[in-house]
Amino acid sequence: MFSGIDEVDWASMEHAYGPADDVPVLLRGLASADPAERESALDGMYGAVHHQGDVYACTLACIPFLFELAVDPDVQDRGSVVELLTSIGGFDLDEDDDEIDEDEIEGAANYAMAAAAVTAGAGVFFELIADEDPGVRLAAPLALATLHRHPVRVLDLLRERLPAEPDEEVRLALVEAAGRVALRHRPLAGRVVEWLTLLVDRERAPGLRLAALAQLARCCPDALPRDVVPVVSGLLRELRTAPGGAPDADPDTEPEADAEVEPEPETDPVGCPDLSRAEPGAAPTLVGQLRALSAQDSAGRGAPWAADLLRTLHVGLDDRVGDRTALLVDQLRSPDRWQRIDAVRMSGGLIRAWRGSYGELVALVGDQLADPEPRLAEAASHVLEELFSLAAPTADALAARLAADPGGWVKEWASGPPGLGSTVKALSRLGDARAVPALAAALELPEVPHDVGFAVAHLGRAACPLAAALRRRLAGVPLDEGAYDRASPLLAGLTGLRAGEATPEVLRVLRGAPEYRGEWLRTAALRALGSFGPAAREAVPELRAMLRRPGTATEAAEALWAVAGDRDAVLPVLTEGLGSDQVHDRRAAAAALGALGRQAAVVAPRLRGLLAHDELWLRVDAAIALWEVTGRPEESTEVLLTAWERNRHVRVRVAECLARMGPVGPASTAAQVLRAELSSVRRHNALDGGYGSHDTYEDEKLLALCRQALRGTGKGSTA
Repeated sequence: MFSGIDEVDWASMEHAYGPADDVPVLLRGLASADPAERESALDGMYGAVHHQGDVYACTLACIPFLFELAVDPDVQDRGSVVELLTSIGGFDLDEDDDEIDEDEIEGAANYAMAAAAVTAGAGVFFELIADEDPGVRLAAPLALATLHRHPVRVLDLLRERLPAEPDEEVRLALVEAAGRVALRHRPLAGRVVEWLTLLVDRERAPGLRLAALAQLARCCPDALPRDVVPVVSGLLRELRTAPGGAPDADPDTEPEADAEVEPEPETDPVGCPDLSRAEPGAAPTLVGQLRALSAQDSAGRGAPWAADLLRTLHVGLDDRVGDRTALLVDQLRSPDRWQRIDAVRMSGGLIRAWRGSYGELVALVGDQLADPEPRLAEAASHVLEELFSLAAPTADALAARLAADPGGWVKEWASGPPGLGSTVKALSRLGDARAVPALAAALELPEVPHDVGFAVAHLGRAACPLAAALRRRLAGVPLDEGAYDRASPLLAGLTGLRAGEATPEVLRVLRGAPEYRGEWLRTAALRALGSFGPAAREAVPELRAMLRRPGTATEAAEALWAVAGDRDAVLPVLTEGLGSDQVHDRRAAAAALGALGRQAAVVAPRLRGLLAHDELWLRVDAAIALWEVTGRPEESTEVLLTAWERNRHVRVRVAECLARMGPVGPASTAAQVLRAELSSVRRHNALDGGYGSHDTYEDEKLLALCRQALRGTGKGSTA
């Protein structure tokens, strides 16, 4: 094995972290008899040689040696090698819609050469599909479906192998590979669908039928049975009652007194194992950590692969929100905790991306808060934290969990400041006063949680009892280099309360802000003073002086206007801000001028000149300010609606303006745009592969604003 490996000029090549002269060591490590060494070598291959999917010259040079490893029966963990080869050779340039620039040509050539090299040797996977090693048989089907040039032969082999395969998880991989063939080779989709449909109708094993349904949803959702929800629910019940499945038992049943119970692994707040407590000598590799997480998540499950099948099914069902909701409702009523944990997580993904009627689903998620299994309750609280007003059906359940778990009010982390627990945040975001005792306790800690101010702001007047503690803590903040981190949560809370009585404490911070992050701290203090309005009148001399200070002049002018309404003092400063070299400063000035309304009408020509600026967000801010200072919506509306179509993330800001303009004409373009938004099932800010913690909140806010703007012309609806 490895004949010629030392003749390759590895030192002349590079990988993600420098010279590739260590690659021979990694390749030999993959063949080691020591599991830790194999794991470390695999980690190095993914971390450096195939870093984040990249293909370097050294990656190409590895391919022949990886094939040698894959076919040698004396090598252990060959399934991992097959997966690595599949990843290296599986990149398809035809799937990349973006044009390749000159800087990417070399990389694209490497991908193409890797695909050609691995595809040329993919015939070996035909033999490996019947290998004695189950791990190899598990990886080989997807390798064939992804890499082999003759998909008809691959599909025939998958069908032929299925009845002979003894391992259930490998059987599922054979079905998944068929779905992959259908997606990559659309002319074969009909044959694949026909086979999958036969499996759904005739196969007795519930896992395989569920796998076939998942792949049907993935490659041809129209071929799914009309009663897909009851069919899947029935299969999940069969999996629970099958030998080795999770029993339909009372989850609170205690183990027998003389039974030895293995202790639960240490977990962090979201139910992951504490990897810092690994056994001595364990390889601290990313691959090892991922395996540990996977093992922890699978421990105790009767059918650990069922969650992946259900996720695939949900992705395939796509915008069939009613079916997906009904399926999750059924899962959340399951006696199997693991099915409920999976359903909670999938519920979060569904609600985050799609609009719908979720009252029953959310209430069932809330029911999980009382479960004694900490991973289930914690998963539920994390989902509810992101729902804001949609979590209203769970308010009592959140309050009960909050009262029962004071230790979860604040979460400490290995690095960084502490943060509020999910239950506290979820209840605060509902504006529920029952969150106040937890926030009061958080304000007494040596280090105030970084997000306490945002929670106070969501509670509004219900949090007024916290004002005294916020003032006291702010008065004690040392004005050193750590001042911003310590003071900003307190300033945010006082801003949310509009607590004008805190003006002396805020002025102390404003005057004594240190050089390090001083501008950030002054900005936060100025926002607080502005929120206090006339109650902060004693700050007027300080605000006037800060009008001449670079960096925060606009914020000072905005605060002075809110506190004293001094047009003559603030208008020149804000007008000057419109001419700043920085787009951010121009946007801030435009927004502040809008707050002056008709008293800033003199700047209308300057604002009008920004309507054609290259920066879309500046055009939007200028258009909104122009309407606010003139009262004439026509020229602003056109700019706003154009921005609406070009950038979905600007829609909330535009809708806020349209709602304040008053009911739009029923036949106007604006009304058509708003009704189209309300008729869409997809959330406006939904992303594939990522999300923000406030996405659902922002989209629900958009819907409310659209309805408000349309009031009097007929309300839209979300199907």
